[in-house]
Amino acid sequence: MRTETFHTAFLVLPDGSGPYPGVVVIHEAFGLNDNIRDICRRFAAEGYAALGVDLFEGRNRAVCMARMFVGAMAGNLDHYGVPALKAALGRLGNHPEVDAARIGAIGFCLGGSIVLTWACTDHRLSAIAPFYGAAPKPREAIRRLCPVVGSWPGKDFTTKAAGVLETELTAAGIPHDLKVYPGAKHSFFNDQWRNYHPAAASDSWQRVLAFFAEHVSGAQGAG
Repeated sequence: MRTETFHTAFLVLPDGSGPYPGVVVIHEAFGLNDNIRDICRRFAAEGYAALGVDLFEGRNRAVCMARMFVGAMAGNLDHYGVPALKAALGRLGNHPEVDAARIGAIGFCLGGSIVLTWACTDHRLSAIAPFYGAAPKPREAIRRLCPVVGSWPGKDFTTKAAGVLETELTAAGIPHDLKVYPGAKHSFFNDQWRNYHPAAASDSWQRVLAFFAEHVSGAQGAG
């Protein structure tokens, strides 16, 4: 695989020749760290061009998070962070080795919440994979989402989002695979964090790969 480092992002391309399906990888509160870079590499090993985006680069992390939280609570679907992700998707889609018609996104905690909000207003996304993300407001916006494969721990401040999304996505007829892992805690997918839960992490990763194989890399009209 090949890597390209930008000022605010980290891109990993698979071996072989494109065009590849793509995925935007959105970090949690820790920023674009080694864990997120490793997730990008894991996607590249599966044939995706993976772009890890740094929403904190050159900015105060606490201020960034506060602005995102306030925007989300206010129901602003274009709050701080969303425009940067829209620009990142455009950058990834314009890459000569990426198929712009086949791009998904995955996010964790902060990133899981933002990917849900972002996807309500950006129909370029083929599918999203929020991990322990909060449901966006207003609730009717959920019915405009692309296909969703979501994962949550059993007891967490974000867990109720699974039920909200299940109701709205079912009503709208949007394909989805939502699962709560009772024995897991927040950030269970992060193998560099104390709450890492191997069983939940493995199962959720396989669900993401299967869902993206159907809705991203296997999307109709793919080049």
